[in-house]
This record gives sequence, structure tokens and C-alpha cells, in this order.
Amino acid sequence: MATTKQRGFSLLETLAVVSISLILAAITDLAMQSVMKQEHVNQAYNTTLMALRRARDAAAADMRIYEVTFTGPVGGANPSGGTITVTQDIPTAPVLFTATLPPDVTFNNTGLPAVTAPDGFGIEAHAFDFDQVTGGGGSTIYFYPDGSAQDAGPNGGNPNNGVVYLGITGQLPTYRAITLWGYTGRLRGWHLAQVAGAWTWSQI
Repeated sequence: MATTKQRGFSLLETLAVVSISLILAAITDLAMQSVMKQEHVNQAYNTTLMALRRARDAAAADMRIYEVTFTGPVGGANPSGGTITVTQDIPTAPVLFTATLPPDVTFNNTGLPAVTAPDGFGIEAHAFDFDQVTGGGGSTIYFYPDGSAQDAGPNGGNPNNGVVYLGITGQLPTYRAITLWGYTGRLRGWHLAQVAGAWTWSQI
């Protein structure tokens, strides 16, 4: 007798393959979201560090004072982004450049644990926490030709020690910080990490 051969997949086999494919797709999507968030945080950190370095170097190269102004996130219940603007510290000076953070990363200190602030500057009370000599909270920096950073314009002022915080709100592992030493204009990067079960700022 002739035998009949069955070809193709049964309905059960097809459903199993589709289910596995959907699960793998969901896992991949979650992993990609995490990678993209981390990439955006790294981009925001590098953008901020580059802007500060560029302003400091321009002040030394041009023998002029350059002003760096931080602007916080915009929006109501779901704030997003933030900008850095660099200009010469003269009336009606043209903007040297403006840098913008990715929309899901903001300059913020929301939800930071009560730990020692990076380099001991302030108490994490402000997203922009420069002007430490006069109590902190400043968001403007003046770089001078000698490489120093101060908290006032042409007539000079106090050394502008301080720190700026950024990250994705509510996601502590994404938080970064950059400290500025006013006398030298030195910049240092930090990330929030867990060490022995406790949150702490670690230098990058």
C-alpha cells in the first residue's frame, strides 16, 4: 500500500515557534531600551564635559573671558533635556555654541541618596551647584585666560568650585556628576554606584 507523507508544521508547532519568537523579541526590546538609555546618559555626560573643556580652552586661547550658562529641564510633569550655552563675556557677544542633552536625560538631582557629594562640593541640594564659596546653587561659570573659573564677570570674583548633576530621573544607576575646581579649572567626572550595598560617588 502506498504511504502518505505529511509535510509542513502542525498548528501546535507553529504556535510554539511564534510564542518563542515573541518572547525573544520582548527580551531583545528590553535589552535595547536599557542600552539606549545608557548611551543617552553617556552622550549627555560627554556633551557637558566637552562644553566645559571647550569654554576653558577657548578662554586661554583667545585671552578672553567666556561665560558658561546651564539651563535646566523644560516641561511640567515630565521635564526633559537641558542646555549649555557658551558666550564671550562682553555685551551683545555672539553665542560660541549651544549644547543640548538628549530628551530623556536631564540636569537634575532628584532622588539622590544622602551621600557625600562629589569632591565634597555642597550637599547635593541643586542640579547646578556652583558658587560654593557663597553657598552654592549657581548655574553660571566664567572661565578666565589663566584657566581659572570664577563666579563673576569682568571684575573677577570667587573661585567657582562646584558640581553639575545629570541622569534619567528616578534611575539612580544612570546618574553622573562633573566637578569643577575654580582655581585651576580642573574637571572631574563621577558616576553613582553601589559599593558593598551602599550608594556612593565613584570617579570615572
